[in-house]
Amino acid sequence: MNDHPPFGTEHDALPLSRRAMLQRSGLGLGALSLATLLGEDLLGSQVQAAATASLVPKEPHFRAKAKRIIQIFAYGAPSQVDTWDPKPALAKYANQALPDLRGKAFPSPFQFKKHGQSGIEVSEVFPKLGEHVDEMAVIRSLYTDIPAHEVAQIFMNTGSLRLSRPSLGSWLLYGLGSTNQNLPGFMALRNGGAQPSMTESCSASFLPGVYAGTQISTAKLKPDEILENLRNPFMGIKDQRKQLDFVSRLNSQHSANLQHDAQLEARLQAFEMAFKMQTEATDAFDLAKESTETRELYGDTSLGNQLLLARRLVERGVRVVQVWHGGWDMHNDLEGNMTKRGAEVDQPAAALLSDLKARGMLEDTLVLWGGEFGRTVTFDNNGNEKPGRDHNNKGFCCWMAGGGVKGGTVYGATDEFGASAAVDRVHVHDLHATLLALMGFDHTRLVYNVNGRDFRLTNVSGNVIKAVIA
Repeated sequence: MNDHPPFGTEHDALPLSRRAMLQRSGLGLGALSLATLLGEDLLGSQVQAAATASLVPKEPHFRAKAKRIIQIFAYGAPSQVDTWDPKPALAKYANQALPDLRGKAFPSPFQFKKHGQSGIEVSEVFPKLGEHVDEMAVIRSLYTDIPAHEVAQIFMNTGSLRLSRPSLGSWLLYGLGSTNQNLPGFMALRNGGAQPSMTESCSASFLPGVYAGTQISTAKLKPDEILENLRNPFMGIKDQRKQLDFVSRLNSQHSANLQHDAQLEARLQAFEMAFKMQTEATDAFDLAKESTETRELYGDTSLGNQLLLARRLVERGVRVVQVWHGGWDMHNDLEGNMTKRGAEVDQPAAALLSDLKARGMLEDTLVLWGGEFGRTVTFDNNGNEKPGRDHNNKGFCCWMAGGGVKGGTVYGATDEFGASAAVDRVHVHDLHATLLALMGFDHTRLVYNVNGRDFRLTNVSGNVIKAVIA
């Protein structure tokens, strides 16, 4: 399926190679800067397949429940027993050794309260999100392979621990395309500098580079500041169009007569997308166009602006939007840090669900919240005056809402103390298989052939969690 032509090589007899020709043609400062913004994969540093792939909309394997996805990635690993998995038994053993566990029990300092008709218990750090539990499926039995942040973050996003593999967003874009050809179909929003794992977590890897995620820093709010050099100050739109068309013709001639170079095809696609974004992105990234009521709903905070932007992007046809929200690695002062991080996400995430529902978009927009692993139910080994929790890959939680999810559902359970997934255990591959199913794909059939082998997001495993699908 989707065989791709081999790499080309530079032709020594040419007075000017295709790569040199493209580099010297310039294509305008705006296009060059924006093409760089669109990511290393799209510019060909990791491209291992022909980049002539299209972003036109495609049909999934079967009728999809969801058309688009917004992932709130709580990197740093939130504690399950302080958020969505209440464990009153910990209080009985406070400061005592727990059976078969190292360290002393650390009961949650937070109270849990039942919400909604479903009566799902939610930590007091999420009072507004608690109002939406009837739209959520809370998975309490997740587990992953390794409790190391960067590795687990990449695994949660790509399904691979060691080798560079395409991200979930890239697989979805490859399978579905995008309904808006003037914006990247997969965007990852961050506040300031990128995480070490973020580039690989947004990678298209061996998929054509056009499916790579585009990283956007939202530290600044004005469109021209979010996307630097959005417009070319030296050349008008018509002249840029002529230049792009001319270079494309030259490239086609070289490709037909001499060799096909996937890296340069990817570069040209980046230039083309950058050109199109000059008009579309200006509108999409302009939060000032939202009403005062809507801005207040999300809150004037970094994450509030990011989630409002995420809604604006999916509203305009962007297929996948990831919002990276950090600060969940709480080795000390868990009570203070959890209160702070919970407040940061509670209002804007609840606002996102309310806003999508009011616009009739929640039913086909899948929203996912969760991190890369969980935390221990015992005190961190560092013996801090204000205690925290250590890493734990054996049990953690996430929630999904909208997009065909069976609301008011709790799936799976950890043991009595919340340390390990015990009932209806859900591996990362199972979660990925379920997300793909909601988007209309059989995870065993969404494959890409590389060197004679079909690869997929879920490697050689993964089971769909049918109980969370409406």
